[in-house]
Amino acid sequence: MILSTSDPKGSAPRERLLARLLDAFSGTLPPPEMSLRGIAARAETSHALLRYHFGSLSGTLAAMLTAQRFRDNETLLQAAQQGTFDDFVAAIWRTYTRPEELSRVRGFFHVVGLAAYEPEKFREFVESIGDLTVMLSSLAEREGLDTKEARNVATVTVAAMRGLLLQEVLTPGTRPEDAVTLILRMKRGRPDPRSHPERPER
Repeated sequence: MILSTSDPKGSAPRERLLARLLDAFSGTLPPPEMSLRGIAARAETSHALLRYHFGSLSGTLAAMLTAQRFRDNETLLQAAQQGTFDDFVAAIWRTYTRPEELSRVRGFFHVVGLAAYEPEKFREFVESIGDLTVMLSSLAEREGLDTKEARNVATVTVAAMRGLLLQEVLTPGTRPEDAVTLILRMKRGRPDPRSHPERPER
């Protein structure tokens, strides 16, 4: 199974600095009010070094987020090796709906918003967006779908999860408790019974 469409590898100094940032923030993202200088102080490095390797505060956040998501994917892949498409969707949902992940989910949508205006500036992050879709596509093909259908099903499934996560960020507590069940029902193409009332017997 393909793990990722992009591997966030750069120069050795950049990777060492990125690892230092990830360790300093224990797998989360810096709070939005923290400046680049504050991030540098927390990681015991220099503001100038962060600017040199990542360009800006938003570039630093994007690099951290890309690396964190790549680590997530490596962990999720272990669950996917022997599981089903449905198992993998459930694992993704559990990963990103844990309370401790909320700040990182907010950070994801923050960087997505920035990348929407300047995709070239966030190329590494933009390329990593499709990673889960690639992994889910591989599972769907393994379960018998052709390549195009598997890609479409994976794309819609990931979009549904991200949409529900965005809803939770904006209006906490409003997402359905059985969100995964609803997403998977959609994936299987089950119609809403209310849209097809039974015909009266003649």
